[in-house]
Amino acid sequence: MRRLVVIVGPTGVGKSRLGLELAVEFSGEIVSADSRQVYRYMDIGTAKPGPGEQSLVRHHVLDIINPNQDFSLARYQQLACEAIDDIHSRGRLPYIVGGSGLYVRAVVEGWRIPRVPPDAGFREEMEKRAVESGGHNLYEELLKIDPVAAHRVDPRNVRRVIRALEVSRSTSASISEIYDKQVPPYETLIIGLTTDRGELYRRIDSRVDTMIERGLIDEVKKLVEMGYGSATPLVSGIGYRQINMYLRGELSLIEAVQQMKTETHRLVRHQYSWFRLKDERIHWFDVQEATGVDIRALVSEFIGAG
Repeated sequence: MRRLVVIVGPTGVGKSRLGLELAVEFSGEIVSADSRQVYRYMDIGTAKPGPGEQSLVRHHVLDIINPNQDFSLARYQQLACEAIDDIHSRGRLPYIVGGSGLYVRAVVEGWRIPRVPPDAGFREEMEKRAVESGGHNLYEELLKIDPVAAHRVDPRNVRRVIRALEVSRSTSASISEIYDKQVPPYETLIIGLTTDRGELYRRIDSRVDTMIERGLIDEVKKLVEMGYGSATPLVSGIGYRQINMYLRGELSLIEAVQQMKTETHRLVRHQYSWFRLKDERIHWFDVQEATGVDIRALVSEFIGAG
């Protein structure tokens, strides 16, 4: 059985740093499980690994589409599994690293995802409804059609809500019914990083401030100049949405930064619904208490098992 290490946890807890350290020590490569790092030109606001980090360890499923292009869960699963196969073929150890629970579980749990192509007309109609009456109305519609699927989707993520409605409409079946599972061909070690909420919020706030210092405003300006100002990642993505609003004069910079921090705090709470502390499949480590030695010993034992 081929082995796969997965590193999960909330935004800002230190997953990328740990993944990089383990991949260097244990001859691995990283498969990103971040729903925004797939987009080109969106580097600072997504905390994408920089050139130095990518020169140390090869990364996969980064910078693969433009911000105005569609990207689905099915496409991510395909690319991630192809990357994992490629890494194994070269005798190296794959690490899935990221906080997008939907992406991680699609691979780890072997979801059989329907290949439903995007319906531009339907999406345009739903997006118009979301603007006119609010995204919560679409979410309430999804709750009626498929409450199981609705509880898997962040109500604030209008794009995901529309996709769930689109799949259900195209297949005449609920999305929860057709997202079947099959046993994936991997022996998996899942490492979870966590810490108390106050410390996590402090780290997030510091990271937001660092993004501003590193040039997030100029990054968003460039994206707008390239014609991506109305693309979904800029309209709905945390950080990009607020800075875009600041550039349009709809928020002050102080308001935009505070909204970035508040929305990321909310995202963290949602992420814990995907990666539950009581999930026995996950080996949880508090980043304020655990030592690198503990985690390395676990990985070393996993690699040497069998």
